[in-house]
Amino acid sequence: MSIVDRIARRERIYGGDINKAWRLELDDGSTVFMKTNSPEKAAYFEAESAGLEAMRATDTIGIPKVLEHGKTEDYSYLILEFLKPANRIKDYWETFGRELALMHKASGGAVWGKSPAMFGFPSDNFIGHTKQINTPSKSWVDFYRECRLVPQLKMADRYFDSSIRKKFSHLLDNLSDYLEEPESPALLHGDLWSGNMLCGPDGKAWILDPACYYGHPEVDLAMTQLFSQLPSAFYSAYNEVNPISPEYAERRDLYHLYQLLNHLNMFGSSYYGEVTAILDEYA
Repeated sequence: MSIVDRIARRERIYGGDINKAWRLELDDGSTVFMKTNSPEKAAYFEAESAGLEAMRATDTIGIPKVLEHGKTEDYSYLILEFLKPANRIKDYWETFGRELALMHKASGGAVWGKSPAMFGFPSDNFIGHTKQINTPSKSWVDFYRECRLVPQLKMADRYFDSSIRKKFSHLLDNLSDYLEEPESPALLHGDLWSGNMLCGPDGKAWILDPACYYGHPEVDLAMTQLFSQLPSAFYSAYNEVNPISPEYAERRDLYHLYQLLNHLNMFGSSYYGEVTAILDEYA
């Protein structure tokens, strides 16, 4: 029997922008968490489920367990274990930094199987409500150009005049001058801003709402610094497990560029200035 057939009571939880969220009580008295959207959005939850399960398989950091996803005539849904928050442990940020670093260093066997680890993911997914292309590639620079920047630039083309397009063309042609190839692909959360982190039942940081793929670990670090800054203890502890390159700061804004282009495409011209300011740094 599907979990949705066992719902005894539901309570709306507010805070999300794209989906509706619910606290469910089931017929056996247990509590679970459910996100819903229109039936046509079932692919969103299928992709989210794949990302959560990939991260959870690393056994390195708190990830909610996927219980079920699917759709009815009225809605699509994703059901997860309900995370009852606890007080933060004393070394909350240090533990978070170490555990994220361990996830980035974990093997990709659960995702790629016997195939060589690649940049990308076995399936496409979503960043916000924008489709995120994850075509596997042996090169990080090629992947970031063709699967991250190029699709966003095509969607945002109406915002740019010929001089801006010329600068973007120069940036894409010379991207290898600015980005480095990491030693190996790392499993990324992909959208690691503060809204996708919470304190779980063990008092440690848990992460959710992923846009997972294999890429450069600096992508997740950069996202933690796009709209705000986590405490320095987080970055110091991360660096102890997975050293951060001294040149990371020189590349960080290029990783911000992808996210800001996506915000430009989703929310409009208020992000234009931030996009072009980063472009001017590199082109």
